[in-house]
Amino acid sequence: MKNVLTLLLSGLLLAACGQGAARGKRPAAAAVPAEPVRYTYAVRAVHPHLTTSYTQGLQFVDGTMWEGTGQHGESVLQRIDLATGKASIVARLPRTEFGEGITLLDGKIYQLTWQSNKAYVYDAASGRKLREFRYAGEGWGLTTDGRKLYLSDGSAAIHTIDPATFRREGHVTVTYRGEPVQYLNELEWIDGRIWANVYTTDQIAIIDPATGLVEGVVDLTGLLPEEDMTPATDVLNGIAYDAATGRIFVTGKNWPKLFEIEIIRQ
Repeated sequence: MKNVLTLLLSGLLLAACGQGAARGKRPAAAAVPAEPVRYTYAVRAVHPHLTTSYTQGLQFVDGTMWEGTGQHGESVLQRIDLATGKASIVARLPRTEFGEGITLLDGKIYQLTWQSNKAYVYDAASGRKLREFRYAGEGWGLTTDGRKLYLSDGSAAIHTIDPATFRREGHVTVTYRGEPVQYLNELEWIDGRIWANVYTTDQIAIIDPATGLVEGVVDLTGLLPEEDMTPATDVLNGIAYDAATGRIFVTGKNWPKLFEIEIIRQ
């Protein structure tokens, strides 16, 4: 299991406190980026969510909520019934593999693994496995703009991926106030921007995919009430977007609830 200590977190949350995450030298005479917009949230609806689901990927397409989960021996691809929270398992990963982000493109579901260097491709209608790809490095989050795939690997990079070959075609370094943002996790494409959970924080970064600049920060502190937390409750992770209605869904690893939220500019 990913076990990055909060005290070592050098991503968005620390950058917001003025403790930049850069591990190298700052480039001389760098242009000062525009100040990112800060957002809070309002909860518009709450749905049940299985506390046994270690959420790694979340996507809502054509009325169906898809979820990819992690943990060795427990990683699955599943559909979620929003009304009941019950899950219908579509595929199980080998017990030795740790599932990660998912996305749906052209009727196919792509699912990453953390350190097994494998991506699986399933037919969304039948759940049948179509193929698997090999890739270098770790897999964390995955999303699509409807043409290409975008992959995070736990660093400050987001890689552009050819869905036909799974080869990397390029990448951007995600920066907040000029500093790299580490631990980019689950990804979602919303209105031309990539939304990314920043692992171990309650922050979502809104990223320009062309430049890597963080244009906005959604602070979801306090989203899951303390009375709903147990020793098994893990961090915020999971963003899904209903393009037909504009609904935004978020949840976390082993959370009992899945939330529909509206973001509010501060």
